[in-house]
Amino acid sequence: AKRRDEHEVDFIDSATSTLQCLSPIFDRNPRYAFVAKQLMEPERFIQFRVAWIDDTGVVRMNRGYRIQYSSSLGPYEGSMHFGTHVNSGFVKSLGFDSVFSNALTGFDIGAAVGGADINPFDKSEAEMQRFCQSYMTELAKYVGPDIDSPTLGMGVGEKELAYMFGQYKRINIKCSSGGRPFLSGGNQTFYQAPGYGVVHYANEMMQDKGDSLEGKRCLIIGAGKVARSVAEKLLEYGAIPLTFSDASGHVYEPDGIDVGKLKTIHKIKEERGALLGRYIISSTTAQFNSPESLTDIPCDLVFPCGAMKDISEEDVSALADNGCMGVIEGGHSAVTRNGRKALKKRGLMYGPHTLTLTGSAIVDALGRDATDEQLQAEVSRIYGHVKTTAQEFNARGDLFAGANIAGFLRVANVMMTHGAV
Repeated sequence: AKRRDEHEVDFIDSATSTLQCLSPIFDRNPRYAFVAKQLMEPERFIQFRVAWIDDTGVVRMNRGYRIQYSSSLGPYEGSMHFGTHVNSGFVKSLGFDSVFSNALTGFDIGAAVGGADINPFDKSEAEMQRFCQSYMTELAKYVGPDIDSPTLGMGVGEKELAYMFGQYKRINIKCSSGGRPFLSGGNQTFYQAPGYGVVHYANEMMQDKGDSLEGKRCLIIGAGKVARSVAEKLLEYGAIPLTFSDASGHVYEPDGIDVGKLKTIHKIKEERGALLGRYIISSTTAQFNSPESLTDIPCDLVFPCGAMKDISEEDVSALADNGCMGVIEGGHSAVTRNGRKALKKRGLMYGPHTLTLTGSAIVDALGRDATDEQLQAEVSRIYGHVKTTAQEFNARGDLFAGANIAGFLRVANVMMTHGAV
């Protein structure tokens, strides 16, 4: 990977971290090393031009991506991301991680990731509709029911998926499979699933320590759909969400964010491009950008649901010094490689995104009538399997190693039966 794609920093970082976890497998059976080498290359990488017209009548241009990484276990499925940070390395990195994440669910799901380098937050609703329609016009050649199913991601919420589905059904005759609409239309549980899944995993981790989420003070980094779903489920478990953050900064409620305050934040963030700073007007107790660093706030748990590499080694040290018990990722690769090492060194719990972000894949596999209770049961099953796998490969308590090993073994065992493909 370093020899051929040294410019793809995110991908190399992701591959290095994962392969280090897999080394005990290669020691036991060298054949698996050749399968890992195959996984360095995706099955298909699609990049295309997305031309659209803005509100002033000017033709705008963006790059669209879809990487169909592995279909060994079943049809492709994976998240879509819109943002200026989206590039080939970013998409490849997430595609590689989703191979193990989707395999971990135990369902017959392949791995894919896509997106475009557009900022959805400074566009009007009409502009985003035109962009999504243009994007799907090209993407429709490669996705569809039983082929590739895009899901929610950074900058891609219910509205964006609905615009894409609308365009897809306009240009295709078949837009559902077994009575289930393509792009998971109509399943409201599906939209909360990523955030709810994260909290269910956090609950499993706490129970493992003989503790619970009840009364735990939680920092949430981010303010998107996943972050707000995390807060919603934390409140149900009796935990106390303290913060949200976005491009404008962070808001901190010393006494916690209750259901009423969360509804206000929901209302603000549902408006495209709206920033959290507006929340200060409606709250007399909230602190804005105080303290200066979010990680200086005393807490029990941290849920980074924002950008990649949000939590550095220095952040981990600050959190540990303030009595934090662990970090549970609600976003892709939210903790840096050095940050992960620091978590291990300081003895903090770590819920890796490979494990915690399986929620949407689980709910999509269960179908449109999937419930939160079913999601919780599946999370418990997967957590137990990962914990056992980590123990088997002498990495007791290391959920990052356990998740990668368990996911890899499931994919690798199938790939070896397929031959050189």
